[in-house]
Amino acid sequence: MQEMNTVILDKKQIAHKIKRIAYQIYETNVDEKEVVIAGIMANGFLLAKKIKMELEKISPIKVLLCEVVIDKKHPTNKINTSLKQEEYKNKSLLLVDDVLHSGTTLIYGVKHFLEVPLKQFKTAVLVDRNHKKYPIKADFKGISLSTSLNENVSVIFEENNDRAILE
Repeated sequence: MQEMNTVILDKKQIAHKIKRIAYQIYETNVDEKEVVIAGIMANGFLLAKKIKMELEKISPIKVLLCEVVIDKKHPTNKINTSLKQEEYKNKSLLLVDDVLHSGTTLIYGVKHFLEVPLKQFKTAVLVDRNHKKYPIKADFKGISLSTSLNENVSVIFEENNDRAILE
């Protein structure tokens, strides 16, 4: 039996969602001179880079990019970030991932950043699956999807063909 893949967001739609998220971040941080955008490695970090570029186009806010390395199979393992704690302490921080499924990766990412005081802490995802097992929400999201548990959402960032697909 052939598996069906459905494109839920194409390149143009993803670009629009990223722009909308950037405007929401700007509105939330209108008085800030600097914001830290921390992307969870691989796709979350790629999404964070895209949000940074869009935010810098529309606002005077300086964006510090941070890569967050989490072992998604063992999220209780040590989390590494490309920024030192002093670099994001007492700042407005946005934690970004591509898909919010169970919330496991996001909640352990949140836990890591709560080790230092922050001015403000928000989360952003491109796709919110609505299958959370942890009390975590995305403050900014591109799209909310009610999917069945056996369906999978993949976000694919390619030079000329960004897309989110339902498998």
